[in-house]
Amino acid sequence: MKADSTGGNMGDKADVEISENPFEPYIEFLRQQLEDQDPIFLIGFIVALAVVVITCVFLKYFLTSKTVRSAVLLVGLCDSGKTLLFSRLLASKFKRTQTSITDSSAPYKAKNDRGSAWTLIDLPGHDSLRSLYLEKFKSGARAIVFVVDSAIFQKEVRDVAEFLYILLTDNVISRNAPALVVACNKQDITMAKSAKLIQQQLEKEMNTLRVTHSAALSSQDGSVGGSVYLGKKGKDFEFGQLPLKVEFLECSARGNKGEEGDADIESLEKSLAKL
Repeated sequence: MKADSTGGNMGDKADVEISENPFEPYIEFLRQQLEDQDPIFLIGFIVALAVVVITCVFLKYFLTSKTVRSAVLLVGLCDSGKTLLFSRLLASKFKRTQTSITDSSAPYKAKNDRGSAWTLIDLPGHDSLRSLYLEKFKSGARAIVFVVDSAIFQKEVRDVAEFLYILLTDNVISRNAPALVVACNKQDITMAKSAKLIQQQLEKEMNTLRVTHSAALSSQDGSVGGSVYLGKKGKDFEFGQLPLKVEFLECSARGNKGEEGDADIESLEKSLAKL
C-alpha cells in the first residue's frame, strides 16, 4: 500500500512539472535554432522586427490623432459675433445672442462632396473664461476660427493681438498645427476694416508682443523658454512664417439685410469645406 502511495506521489509530481513547463520543449528548440543561425541573419531579423514595431506604433499614433482632432473652435473677444456666426453656420438663421458664459457645440456638416462632418464649438470670449475653455478643447481642434469685430478693430487691436499671441504660442496648438482662419466679421458695417488691413495691423502688433514677451521671459531666469517662439528669429513677424495654415477672410454673420436677410459667410464655409 505504501509503495502504491509513493508511486502515486511521484506520478503527481511529474504531472505538476509537465504542467508548469508545457512550452519548455518549444523554447529549447527555438534556442537551438537561433544558435545555429548566422549572426548576420539574426541581426537582420531583429532590425526588421524593430521596424515593424515602430511602424505599427507610428500608424496607431497618426490615425488616433487624426480621429480625435475633429473639432472646429470659434474663438475671439466678447461681442465679435462668434455666437451668431455659430448659429448661421448650423442653421442659416438669425438669432439674437448675448455674451456666452459657457461653450456650445453641435455637429457641423461641411459643404463639400466628401460629406465631411466636424464638431463646431463656440467658446466664451470673456477674458476670464476664454483661457479656461481653450485649455479644455485645444487638443481636439482640427481648425480654429478666430473671429474679429472688423468695425471696432482699431480700438481692440492690442487685445486681439494679445489673445492671438497666447493662442499661437501654445505648445499643444503649435505641435498639432490646426488650420487657423481669421474671420473678419461685421463687414456689413460701413467702418469695417478689410481683412488685408487687419492682417497687416496684427503682424505689426504681434511683432511688438514677441519682443516684449521674449524680454519678460529672459528677465525671469536668464533664458527664453516656456512657450513657442513666434515666427522666425531675426525677421519681422508674418503669419506666413507659422507652421500652420493661416487664412484671413471677410464675412458678416448679420448680413447686409439684417435679421431678415442671409448671412454673408460663403467664404468661411468654403474654407471649412477644405479641412
